[in-house]
Amino acid sequence: MKISEVQIELIKPSNGLIGFASLVIDDNFYLSSIAIHKKLNAEGYRLTYPNKGHFTIFHPINRQTSTEVEAAIFGKLNDVMKKVVRDAQEI
Repeated sequence: MKISEVQIELIKPSNGLIGFASLVIDDNFYLSSIAIHKKLNAEGYRLTYPNKGHFTIFHPINRQTSTEVEAAIFGKLNDVMKKVVRDAQEI
């Protein structure tokens, strides 16, 4: 599975939600509105996938896929957070 075009949109934090991610899988499938939350113990992050009421729109169906998606999103999030810190230090 090839994951590309990972984008992170940070928001004003609310109840642990800090932003949303989107990505492309195998140059053919665009996924968006993947929520990024701080973990309850405040160490690290977790993802939640879009749903409509009691129906999940999409989500990984095995641990390997989940791990690859998390690695791609958290890697990009790390880059974005470093840039935010650098930009704040320049002000």
